[in-house]
Amino acid sequence: MSDHQLATLLAQADHFIHEETGAVTPPIYNSSTFARDDHYEIRAAGAKYSRTHNPTHEPAERLLAKLEGGAQALLFGSGLGASTALFVCLTRGDHVALPNEMYHGLRDWLLDFSGRWGLGIDFYDGTDLDTLERIVRQGKTRLVWIETPANPTWNITDIAAATSIAHRAGAVVAVDSTVSTPILTRPIEHGVDFVVHSATKYLNGHSDLVAGALVCREASALWESVRFQRSHGGAVLAPMEAWLLLRGMRTLHVRMRQACENAERIAHFLATHDGVERVMYPGLKDHPGHEIARRQMNSGFGGVVSFLINGTADAAKAVASRTRLFVPATSLGGVESLIEHRASVEGPNSPVAPNLLRLSVGIEDAQELIEDLDEALTHARQTS
Repeated sequence: MSDHQLATLLAQADHFIHEETGAVTPPIYNSSTFARDDHYEIRAAGAKYSRTHNPTHEPAERLLAKLEGGAQALLFGSGLGASTALFVCLTRGDHVALPNEMYHGLRDWLLDFSGRWGLGIDFYDGTDLDTLERIVRQGKTRLVWIETPANPTWNITDIAAATSIAHRAGAVVAVDSTVSTPILTRPIEHGVDFVVHSATKYLNGHSDLVAGALVCREASALWESVRFQRSHGGAVLAPMEAWLLLRGMRTLHVRMRQACENAERIAHFLATHDGVERVMYPGLKDHPGHEIARRQMNSGFGGVVSFLINGTADAAKAVASRTRLFVPATSLGGVESLIEHRASVEGPNSPVAPNLLRLSVGIEDAQELIEDLDEALTHARQTS
């Protein structure tokens, strides 16, 4: 699907027109249950109880499946809900391969869950797939997890190469593509089996809901287990949030394009600033994963930038507290720009450098954002 086709598909919400009324936006079915017909049959496919299925989900799920080039999509109450649904469908004794750099919330949950569930876990370096080759076990490794770009250094994993290694071992592959979105990367085209999104972030784009999404390449037995887990585990997304998510997705193309342009300008600015030790952004030519990113990311390198300041953790937090336009808050992917001291967010066991700041670059004027960062960095150097 071309970039132009993606733009049109999103703006028109997959050409949605409500059949009964002609409305160009879908209704919200705020109903927990659904009446049956005179023969006690379900009136609409799947609509019997909203924990299992609600018609408000359908437009967003269909649109997301088309965007990713997948067979089906499911919405969840959070990105963690979507991610953990895959792991709880595994069985005792299964082995999983995880990248060293991944979302800390999922990593912490897995380290706790795996011991009680009896899963074997090994970690690999997403930038050195020889390490993945060494830890996968033929017929034993059930799932290989990829996160690219990886939070918060934005290191890049070669999706097709990692998928080839996993499939040779008989494993399925899931990619957390929250940062790329289907605008930049469509992992199913690189052979993966599942794509995961924290839909809270770019898919929604307005910092006003928490949601997750999972897309499958094909409706396998594992996918049906995930569907069962969503229903019986109670991880379904509420109707209002599903409606808001679809509304947010309609502007994804233009938001993503502007965020990428702004982020690239800011990354180049930071790379020349005396107060900055190093910038981490795959759009910079000196980023270790730049060439791979060029191959598997289209129309931009993402809207998130991390950098190490020339200073201590306290100095980094002082910068984050000094900005006027960048809001000191946790999350990414909204229209507003955020700045975060990542190590503080992840806690005392975080592997993140103490002088690292993470930027979620929004769609404001790029020059104003640059001036905001410049003032905060300059003030920090003068007062240190």
